Amino acid sequence: MDGARRAPLAGDAAPRHEVVDPASGRAVAVGGLAGPADVDAAVEAATRAQREWGAAPPAERSTVMHRWAVELEAVADELARAETSQTGKPIRLSREFDVPGTIDNTAFFAGAARLLEGRAAGEYSADHTSVVRREPLGVVGSIAPWNYPLQMAAWKVLPAVAAGDAIVLKPSELTPLTALLMAEAGARAGLPAGVLNVVTGAGPDVGEHLVAHPGVAMVSFTGSSAVGRRVMSLAAGSAKRVHLELGGKAPFVVFDDADLEAAVHGAVAGALINTGQDCTAATRAIVHRSLHDDFVAGVADLMRAVRLGDPLDDDTDQGPLISRVHQGRVAAHVERARAEGAKVVCGGAAPGGALAAGAYYEPTLVAGIDRTASIWRDEVFGPVLCVVPFDDDDTAIELANDTEYGLAASAWTRDVVRAGRATREIQAGCVWVNDHIPIISEMPHGGVKASGFGKDMSAYSLEEYTSVKHVMTDLTGTARKPWHRTVFTDRTTTPVDSSEEPA
Repeated sequence: MDGARRAPLAGDAAPRHEVVDPASGRAVAVGGLAGPADVDAAVEAATRAQREWGAAPPAERSTVMHRWAVELEAVADELARAETSQTGKPIRLSREFDVPGTIDNTAFFAGAARLLEGRAAGEYSADHTSVVRREPLGVVGSIAPWNYPLQMAAWKVLPAVAAGDAIVLKPSELTPLTALLMAEAGARAGLPAGVLNVVTGAGPDVGEHLVAHPGVAMVSFTGSSAVGRRVMSLAAGSAKRVHLELGGKAPFVVFDDADLEAAVHGAVAGALINTGQDCTAATRAIVHRSLHDDFVAGVADLMRAVRLGDPLDDDTDQGPLISRVHQGRVAAHVERARAEGAKVVCGGAAPGGALAAGAYYEPTLVAGIDRTASIWRDEVFGPVLCVVPFDDDDTAIELANDTEYGLAASAWTRDVVRAGRATREIQAGCVWVNDHIPIISEMPHGGVKASGFGKDMSAYSLEEYTSVKHVMTDLTGTARKPWHRTVFTDRTTTPVDSSEEPA
């Protein structure tokens, strides 16, 4: 609110909370949780700040955001280490993906701030000139998840700030550290106090209060589809705009002409990134029967070579899951699949030894699955890949779309016609061809169906955080417009009496 950290308004009465390193179970930070009163104060600060920030010329906002990218670059190593310590993701992922991606996003939106576009002014009616304005919404309430706490906070904050909005951001209470560092970098760059407010609290009290707050014009949420539906319900009470990026169950379709080696490597990388805690992760491998057995053998061999270990070690490939509780959920999915008759080809257990203190789970491949099985249909959100065979292209597309989700998918083929069909017919917000996972700042990210709506990144996301206003200006200068006669007849002129007309 004032560009610096502050204690919750409840003081010593605020609940104490530990941010835990899931690799060791040790606390890496301790603090008080914010409450509803802190949300009220943050919304009030954002409301005051937004008036001036929203009125600032785009070039001014752009300049601050360019400096913000420079400030983030200066603390890149601190950001990477903080991100790894609170999530357990390998330092290579934090250092080579999360942090540079966030810096690049900041630089992108610094430029995009100067490119708000609308329809060209023109006379779409003969008597008027029309202009379309894009204007800030006001105060945006955003809730970021724990799996990519830095990048996904940035995805919400940056387009809103570029558009002239102010933000109240609630990061997950499990992973608040990098959102705070990002906000502090913004303050050093000259972001006015109150434009970005980070409130660290729990979802049921702070999150829900923020979503329902009458001073919030829009809510942006990333998380599970179940919580997304709750957010929509709360936001409906005041008819807020809602932006949702929810769960996924991405199909990974391998056609009979695919490069098998590329598909095997792509499947393992796409399934295990961020320990599988990624809504776009490859989770359902749909493989042509002629390649199925070789695909399964190749994926299993590569998964067994993945190194689990200390996330801060550059040689570690996969870190722990976010918590012991989540480790139990992932394990339960796999055990249920076993009970339903599926074959766990590799993995399927929590490692022992030195890793037993953390929330680790082995890379896991599950085959012999019925398409009604819960592990095939439900989001596991862990390092688990399921595989089923198919015999023809129609069945492959049907299997890919046989899910409530629609966030991401990939198709593996050398045939351009087949690739074209897959990209057209697979129902997802993003379809990769012969790859799975890459994202870039210039292109949108978002889903369909139960995966939500609205876009992150790209100029498309900038549009999410603005309202479109039509300004229509009369050109005639006349008091009495022709269309007025549809409402009333002009009786100001005395009618002529025909009986007095000359012969």
